[in-house]
Amino acid sequence: MNSPRREFARRAAEATCRSCRNPGLRPVLDLGETPRSDGLLPADAEPGTEALRPLELSWCPDCTLVQILESRPREELFGADYPYFSSFSRDLMSHARDNAHRLIAERRLDDSSFVVELASNDGSLLANFAERNIRVLGIDPAPRQVQASIERGVPALEEFFDLALARKLRDRHGAADVIVANNVLAHVSDLDGFVDGIACLLSDDGIASIEFPYLAELLDHVEFDTIYHEHLCYYSLESVSNLLEGRGLRVIDVHRLAIHGGSLRITVGREGRPSPAVAKLRKDESIRGLGTLASVSDFAAQVRSLRQELIELLHARKAAGRRIAAYGAAAKGTMLLNAIGAGPDLVEAAYDRNPHKHGRLLPGVRIPVLPAERLRQDPPDDLLILPWNFKEEIMRQESDFHDAGGRFIIPIPSPRVV
Repeated sequence: MNSPRREFARRAAEATCRSCRNPGLRPVLDLGETPRSDGLLPADAEPGTEALRPLELSWCPDCTLVQILESRPREELFGADYPYFSSFSRDLMSHARDNAHRLIAERRLDDSSFVVELASNDGSLLANFAERNIRVLGIDPAPRQVQASIERGVPALEEFFDLALARKLRDRHGAADVIVANNVLAHVSDLDGFVDGIACLLSDDGIASIEFPYLAELLDHVEFDTIYHEHLCYYSLESVSNLLEGRGLRVIDVHRLAIHGGSLRITVGREGRPSPAVAKLRKDESIRGLGTLASVSDFAAQVRSLRQELIELLHARKAAGRRIAAYGAAAKGTMLLNAIGAGPDLVEAAYDRNPHKHGRLLPGVRIPVLPAERLRQDPPDDLLILPWNFKEEIMRQESDFHDAGGRFIIPIPSPRVV
């Protein structure tokens, strides 16, 4: 009988890269069978109703793209029950506003311009353009988010973006001067259709502004909880350039951002000389060997150590008589709790500001999600911050909890109590 490790290696070798389409991936990290990270369950869900799928991270030796092997149907991931609304984070709203104002100034956008956002969610970013009378259109497959955008006054279509849709939009609305695609490239299963669609919809001198979690941050800070079925790919500047350049686009500028635990913002166009920042980051990646098999293999070993360290910390604090709850029923939180096997006997509840999540259960571990207001009525002793990438915002919001003697547990990159 073949070992699980050997079977993982076999599946990787038989797989085809999502970007370059070459076969023969290399195995990196097996996170076991996991539920859909955003697949919150009703409170009365029968045991075992959530479907589990293998979550296996691999690496392409041809284009260096780090990616998971198995995809869930995109309609399952981003359907009517998709719970994420970007406007529930004040820090994210501020980031979106600053980004929009920057693009308006740099591209000299006015009422003759056309801006399209891919994965526009509830329209909170595009609203910053619309208030300047700039023509906008959002594209998003999640129906509740599209409806929220329309109610905000930001027009949106409930669609997955691809080349066919891009052609229709260009015929109907004209070419886009700016395309914004933030925190979506990692989610795309049809990379050919998505990137070809950008190339089709973009005007000759237009730009696309694309943000995505940066592979270097994933590796350096052991952000293994950002690996889940909604996130199919994990990009470096090299691997994203390989994806774009084969389709007539190029990276002409790049910036590192703190948002989402560390991201890249790339500016993409058909032509133009790349900025010095592009050359510098390419050189930095080459010097450190980012995206090599050795770098991702080291990451896998660190993940195994961190998982053990975190579960031991939680058990020790529980044994000392402390009540533990979580804050933020985020997708990464579902993955972290499932990865360490922390159920409601250890983490009694997860508090969240998003009313669409209240009264439901985190899949797999079956931890109940409660309104954040309930935290003040019956506070635990410790709060495990699951969306640690917004830890500063959360600790500001819940400063009274800390002032009253409660403690925050930050799980990534190394578990610590503050």
